[in-house]
Amino acid sequence: MRHAVRTTTAAVGGFYACRYGLSDPVMAVYALFAAVALGALSQLGGGPARRARTLLCVLPVAYALIAAGTALAVRTWAAACGMLLVGFVVSYAGVGGPRVVGLSSGLQLFYILPCFPPYDPGSLLSRLAGVTIGVVLLAAGELLLWPDPPPPRYTDRLARAADDLADVVAAPADPGRAEGALRRTGEAMERLRFSTVPPMLRPASPGVRDRARSQAAAALRYAAARCERLPALVEGVNGPDPRVTGLQDATARALREAGRAFAGSGPAPAAGPLDEAIAAFTAERERAAARHTGLPDLTRLRINCVTLDIAVVVRFVVLTARVCRGAPTPPDDTPPAERPGPLWYADRGPVELWWHRARLHLTPRSVPFQSAVRTALALVAARVVAGTLDLSHGFWVMLATLTLMRGSASDTRTALRPALTGTLVGAAVAAALLLGFGHRPVFYVAALPVVMLVAFVLGPLLGVGWGQGLFTVVVAMAFGQLAPANWRLAETRAEDVLAGALVGAMAGLCAWPRGGSGELCRTAAGLLTATARVVEDTAALLTGRPLPRPGPDDGGRPALPGARYRMLLAEAAFAQYQSERRDPRMTRVDWQATLLAGQFLVRGTEALLRRCPPDALAASPRAADHLLRSAAATAGAYREEAARVRAARADRLPGPAAEALPVALHAAAADHADGPTMLHVGDAEVWLSAAVENLTRISPGQRAPAGS
Repeated sequence: MRHAVRTTTAAVGGFYACRYGLSDPVMAVYALFAAVALGALSQLGGGPARRARTLLCVLPVAYALIAAGTALAVRTWAAACGMLLVGFVVSYAGVGGPRVVGLSSGLQLFYILPCFPPYDPGSLLSRLAGVTIGVVLLAAGELLLWPDPPPPRYTDRLARAADDLADVVAAPADPGRAEGALRRTGEAMERLRFSTVPPMLRPASPGVRDRARSQAAAALRYAAARCERLPALVEGVNGPDPRVTGLQDATARALREAGRAFAGSGPAPAAGPLDEAIAAFTAERERAAARHTGLPDLTRLRINCVTLDIAVVVRFVVLTARVCRGAPTPPDDTPPAERPGPLWYADRGPVELWWHRARLHLTPRSVPFQSAVRTALALVAARVVAGTLDLSHGFWVMLATLTLMRGSASDTRTALRPALTGTLVGAAVAAALLLGFGHRPVFYVAALPVVMLVAFVLGPLLGVGWGQGLFTVVVAMAFGQLAPANWRLAETRAEDVLAGALVGAMAGLCAWPRGGSGELCRTAAGLLTATARVVEDTAALLTGRPLPRPGPDDGGRPALPGARYRMLLAEAAFAQYQSERRDPRMTRVDWQATLLAGQFLVRGTEALLRRCPPDALAASPRAADHLLRSAAATAGAYREEAARVRAARADRLPGPAAEALPVALHAAAADHADGPTMLHVGDAEVWLSAAVENLTRISPGQRAPAGS
């Protein structure tokens, strides 16, 4: 209701001021459609002040699009070529995150409206002035007219998750406290899932802070998954280990400091105290291992390895919190062969980061690329149809194509029936009003605000049919004030919407008809296949064996960077899939868990490589052989899961591929391996068992949770 009131006030106020105050019909049309384009056809993120700034920042782009459309309206082919470029660029800019996606439809309209006859470059100043009036009024309304309360911040969710995780880390020895803390932490981690966050609040842009927030969420989820193992392990030992307790306390303190930084109630957390605690713990456990001559206590060794794994990941959370607060980060300690590291973006500029994101998605396997091509081709076809048939209001054809076309052919088909029904009903109502009142502007002046407010309130609430029908009446009320109108105006509106809807349906049918669903199967399978290669390459690196030869789908990238690239494609496909109507066949796989399996494997491997040097297990050939066999089995399980995911199946769980790892510890002792080698074998066990646990989180043979 608040949004509808602001949009209606800006649109009607600008229209009346230009039409009756300045007596400029062209300026009035552009003031009206500027407010509608950015108020009704766009979504703006942030609070009132941020939305107002966004509207004012969009003005130069709107000027450029209007000037281009005005100049290219001279010929149909020229307007169509311009539409091809504008349609693709504006849509593809959506790789910049949901806030840019929310503006794309409105920005398209700034080119669509002037690219039709009459070809009148002399009216350019009136067009630009009208757009300025409409946008400025809309920005003023965001600040002054029933402003929305500030939206909740994603960083508040991060802060809550960090605090709850700190309780888990600090209480593994107390089963009662640990159980309650784990439950609260699980709920907090669920709130970090993007599927539970409104699109405009998701940290999905290529900017430094949004990248850091997204990585912090993934790291917190990984650390929480590792914490689930601690209570059961602690029950199997007699008495706490002071070294482990000290590191856990330091980790919990770091999490609380990071939580305060995310919430904005504290300064950027210092990485030094946790670094010192990790270094002291590592040195002490190596000294203890060097003094031990027999086979170590496997349970205590696993506790040490899991605790260290959690601490290293929490250190990364601390670094992301520093990035969010604009504080400097330590030098990149990623091994040269695995660079760029996870925080490579921290010192890059916004233009470079946006270009990097755009270049990554410039592939036919990217959903944003597919959507941009589909939108551009559909708008070009609509422009050619409107120009060839010499439709009097051709921009309605393109507007219908833009607003009714969906990400998949089935969704487009589903939207067509109510849209066409609503348009026909609205056209009938508009025709009756035009016949009854004729050219009586007083009626239209009084009726336009009421009808527009009702349209902008009921359209989003009741669906596309109501929106199309009511907007048809709005168009009749507006054009009835510009020139003498009759019932033919409503007939033209219905014909144009029908033509635009058919063009959109054909585009959806011919260009990637499955939308995000089909691409999600491919990209999620590609992510699991890439993580399988990460497992094999990491095992080879730790054992000093030759790296496996890259497969045909690896693209020549090293294992970890290749997996990160696949992760970006899969996340984009998942975001598109969430906006589409659910295909029952797709719900047999928990897609969120599938993506998390790849994310967790990448995060765990990054943590492992920071504390295990290359050839760390080379001193124990027997342990190395066991590790390689277990890694090969785990990689095979990932590839089998990838095949099932590619076919949208989840018919069985992967086997326990890491069962042989405890044997590797015995083998290392039989080889009389030194203490550091024994510890590295334990680290490898924790890492590889976590990789198997990630796969078991993909629910087999049953429907995934709603919204997954």
